[in-house]
Amino acid sequence: MDSAAIDRFEAGRSRLASLAYRLLGSAADAEDAVQDTFLRWQAADRERIEVPEAWLTKVVTNLCLDRLRSARARHERAAGDRLPEPLLEGDPMLGPADTFEQRESVSLAVLTLMERLSPVERAVYVLREAFSYPHAEIAGILGITESASQQHLHRARARVAAERRRGEADPASARRVVEEFLAAAVSGRTERLVALLTDDVTAVSDGAGLSRRLLRYATPERVASFARAGFKPTPAKRRLAGGSPAMHIALVNGSPAVLAVVGDRVVGAVAFDIRGGRVAALRGIAAADRLTRLNEAWRRHGPGEPVISAW
Repeated sequence: MDSAAIDRFEAGRSRLASLAYRLLGSAADAEDAVQDTFLRWQAADRERIEVPEAWLTKVVTNLCLDRLRSARARHERAAGDRLPEPLLEGDPMLGPADTFEQRESVSLAVLTLMERLSPVERAVYVLREAFSYPHAEIAGILGITESASQQHLHRARARVAAERRRGEADPASARRVVEEFLAAAVSGRTERLVALLTDDVTAVSDGAGLSRRLLRYATPERVASFARAGFKPTPAKRRLAGGSPAMHIALVNGSPAVLAVVGDRVVGAVAFDIRGGRVAALRGIAAADRLTRLNEAWRRHGPGEPVISAW
């Protein structure tokens, strides 16, 4: 393959990776799908490809759909059985973020909800909401009719909207809420924690990477108890983390998050949804294989001062 063909593919790699990440919820799986797309590009009769961008988009989308269908057929990915892989702000895999719809489509909240859509619904939703493809092009990519594409989008939007509590918080205000929440959780002040939570707050955790199933909590009292237990330092937790973590606040998938860092390694991340000056949802991720890409970005990022230097 000549250098021009390689350059043409590389020029679109970030867009393809961003599309694949939204479809799969995993950076590692997205990278694999993009690499498989490159192999297809390498083997293709490129002189017969009139619009390379459209061809590559179709290939990576359908490779992702094959992965989703295959995993579900093998019962490896039941709806809601895992949290999306978090990405640090500035990661090119997050893709376009010019509109509210684009930012929302890559939030951990919506990526989690999209796990409940069928593979085709998910593809239509991502192609339309995040990348603004017209239905005629979506139909061509997925091999369906334009009318079917519109119907899939309608169902996908309705299912996401039924559970998604919209709202964008001012970054500075959101950070202050998270800082106050962290201080209350570390000190064990349950009453203050409850006051910082919305009445319909929810929390989900992978159990520090040790649980086979996601742990779920609802009601302010239960979520406060979960947060207090999770954030309050103990010798056992320090041993599990491999040291005494520093606590940093960063943006993850567009939302404020607390990152527990030992040395230059992120050992856990808790992302927050903020609504009306209070915490509406928490998502805790500590499984090492879900933090690989975030760790790579963290080491390049050059973090600032932690809010808690020795936990």
